Amino acid sequence: MADVVISEFMHEPTARALVAEFDAHWDPELWRKREELLRHVADARAIVVRNATQVDQELLDAAPRLKLVARMGVGLDNIDVEACRARGVEVCPAVGANAVSVAEYVIATAMILLRGPAYFATPHVLAGGWDRPRFGGGRELEGRVMGIVGFGSIGQVVGRKARGMGMEVIAHDAALPEDAPAWQGARRVDLDTLIAEADVVTLHCPRLPETIDLIDAARLARMKPGAILVNSARGGIVNEPALAAALRSGQLGGAALDTLDVEPIDEATRELFQGIDNLILTPHIAGVTQESNRRIAEVAAANVRRVLAAG
Repeated sequence: MADVVISEFMHEPTARALVAEFDAHWDPELWRKREELLRHVADARAIVVRNATQVDQELLDAAPRLKLVARMGVGLDNIDVEACRARGVEVCPAVGANAVSVAEYVIATAMILLRGPAYFATPHVLAGGWDRPRFGGGRELEGRVMGIVGFGSIGQVVGRKARGMGMEVIAHDAALPEDAPAWQGARRVDLDTLIAEADVVTLHCPRLPETIDLIDAARLARMKPGAILVNSARGGIVNEPALAAALRSGQLGGAALDTLDVEPIDEATRELFQGIDNLILTPHIAGVTQESNRRIAEVAAANVRRVLAAG
């Protein structure tokens, strides 16, 4: 059986290099085939995953030789980190490797939503329409306030790009020490102040028991009228029924959700968001670009080589 198992899609040249260098098994769809996955990890010393492979007690029991879980990304909610630690299995996320991709997603979706229907005029124009009052009149990003919830590696890149666009940057991160150098790039505020002052609120915090429904009906109601919400962190942090109501009522100017509570969405979620024009939904790809795919794969491959070389 394989020494290295790659259970999800990976930058192909990097994956091929691992296959050539080690006794490696690469199947981008292996995460869907649970029984087959459990068989393949029986002799594995390393497994390379994204966010779909569940690295839980069952998988760890099936992989007694496992030394490394290399995560192509930063979120760890699909990995039982405590169980890995108890077994001496190292968990290595690719911190920062997709930060630029996520930050560009935040800036792009905020700009699109602030401009209202402007970027969705193609069918109207092709049909012979030229309704400038309808599609004009949107808002600019410059001069507005970017509120960043979670000021880690990704949040800091968002802040840098927002400053470059002429925005004021405020941030909340209870885990980041008050004297951390990162605060030179943002005004440190509490969460409720951020919610009240920001024109764009972007989420970059992990999904934890204390962050479930962090953005609930009460906090949505305290956001500025017309504010924009972007969630490229994890589903469940935003209360989706409350968000749908805030969008339909016009309280919010728009929202972009790259992560949802149920992925792929179920019928209830489809009905919840159906017909909301000021909503952008994407399938958890804010951090997935050609460049970030290469970077996170290279970080994962470097960790595999390091751990396996140590025996």
